[in-house]
Amino acid sequence: MPRILRVAAAQMGPNQRADSREAILARMIALLDQAADQGAQLVVFPELAFTTFFPRWLLTPAELEAYFEPAMPNPMVSALFDRARERKIGFYVGYAEKTADGHHFNSSITVGPDGELLGKYRKVHLPGSVEPRIGDKFQQLEKRYFEYGDLGFSAFYGPDAWGSPVTGMLVCNDRRWPEAWRCYGLQSVELMLIGYNSAAYDPNGGKTENEELRTFHSTLAVQANAYMNATWAVSVAKAGNEDGSGLIGGSLIVDPNGVIVAQAQSLGDEVLVADIDLDACRQGKEKMFNFAAHRRPAQYSRIVDQVGAEPPPVGTPLKVAGGQGR
Repeated sequence: MPRILRVAAAQMGPNQRADSREAILARMIALLDQAADQGAQLVVFPELAFTTFFPRWLLTPAELEAYFEPAMPNPMVSALFDRARERKIGFYVGYAEKTADGHHFNSSITVGPDGELLGKYRKVHLPGSVEPRIGDKFQQLEKRYFEYGDLGFSAFYGPDAWGSPVTGMLVCNDRRWPEAWRCYGLQSVELMLIGYNSAAYDPNGGKTENEELRTFHSTLAVQANAYMNATWAVSVAKAGNEDGSGLIGGSLIVDPNGVIVAQAQSLGDEVLVADIDLDACRQGKEKMFNFAAHRRPAQYSRIVDQVGAEPPPVGTPLKVAGGQGR
């Protein structure tokens, strides 16, 4: 019997710094209702969905703490959890997490249709810098405000009502790193859930990337990695002009062949819905990306042993059969 899951990507337009939590939650609930009205069983929201993308600002400690959630759920977000439970729809959402012992992470959770937590993820690949760039109007200070994720890449099963998909989560920049996807691929992932807030310009101060190129890269990363790990992927943006700073859109749902089955057409609030056949993952997992048959991990040690790129020494001989150079 095919395992068909109806998923929704809930792209959000900008959350302005002055927007109230009530206004943002109302928009999110409206998107959830749109998804539920179309029969979706799971809706995916963006990274840092409850707030503006605050790492673009140099903030005081008091200003910063106001953006973090001390628990999930909490009174400031419980209306979304309540509506999802009423509509019997699960969701993924990204948020700024403050732990009970004072640690700060860029996190996401997936919640089942009964309101129970299925999984939590903390962003691993933090972009930007600790110190602000002098003279720049907008910053990228994730390394200043967040700690590196410490939960690894742990897959989990979705509920029986969804067909029990092996599910993984990433946040924003993580989607650009094939190592993260492959960790999930090695757990037989069938559904990747991703939220992002990606600047429409180079957030590290460069001048060589524009909105079109950055949207292309975002799309390319999801298509390629979904194909190379034979998984469905739902990748969802917060988009548009936030307080004068542009965010790309391009939210999309991609099949295990890397084919886009739905993609946002705007930079505002928008819901995409698709029926996904989880068994479509089997083609890639049993043939081209049959890891048990084809992987050669003994040759991959450089991937985990080395951090920065290191060119070979000048004059390094070419290795050929038998280990002899020429």
